[in-house]
Amino acid sequence: MAREEASAGSSVLRALRVVDAVAAAGDGVTAKAIARRLGSPLPTIYRVLATLVEEGYLVRMQDVRGYGLGYRVAELHAVLTAQVAPHPAVVAILQELHADARAASYLATFRDVDVVIAHVEQCGAHPGPGLRAGEPVPAHATAGGKVLLAGLDGPRLAAVVAHGGLARSTRRTLPDRRALDRELMRIRSAGAAVEVEEYERGVAGVAVPVRGPGGDTSAAIGVVVARSDFGARRWDLEDAVRVAAVRASRALVVGSGAAHAP
Repeated sequence: MAREEASAGSSVLRALRVVDAVAAAGDGVTAKAIARRLGSPLPTIYRVLATLVEEGYLVRMQDVRGYGLGYRVAELHAVLTAQVAPHPAVVAILQELHADARAASYLATFRDVDVVIAHVEQCGAHPGPGLRAGEPVPAHATAGGKVLLAGLDGPRLAAVVAHGGLARSTRRTLPDRRALDRELMRIRSAGAAVEVEEYERGVAGVAVPVRGPGGDTSAAIGVVVARSDFGARRWDLEDAVRVAAVRASRALVVGSGAAHAP
């Protein structure tokens, strides 16, 4: 039984690595190229590819005589984004914030011990670099993530930081736990968090907490703009985000009450 379980585990891991290899190489990658990349026998790779194509995780592309990601992958991502999507009233608030603040707006929340972007509003004139709905972001390097960390008690904070680590995205990312703790104290006092090229160069932003029905931090609303624009607009952006967060908090309270109404 143990040997069968180990074999099944190896097969699953091999299949996942094949999907990763196809994603990294792009449309048209051949079985031989995948086998070389993974250091696996070509017959084994052919068997894995056939299963993944049959299940919809990969497609066999006739024009380029290779493989590409299948549409099942997109379906899974759509399911994930739907699971973390906020209440429609909050989406409307984010849309108004995006238009009024002339900045990309977003809602960040926890998914277990990961900070993920639940929703983002952006456009060509006001993009949100690195912000994609349903995807995790480094909590210690983003304004929204730091807001969420600031709302945690000691044991929960330790667990989240231990899970995500404190990898540096840029030279301005908080370098260690001591620096993070100082920043979180400041955020708790100010009621807002700022990021300046901590997650991505050339980008800055501000975020504030969204309170749930019990008053705890349930999410974070934030905006991001070009670093060159942030200095002159910093306080106007924070004011706009604070107003949006209050509205979102009220929407969550109302939504919770409606959910429990007879």
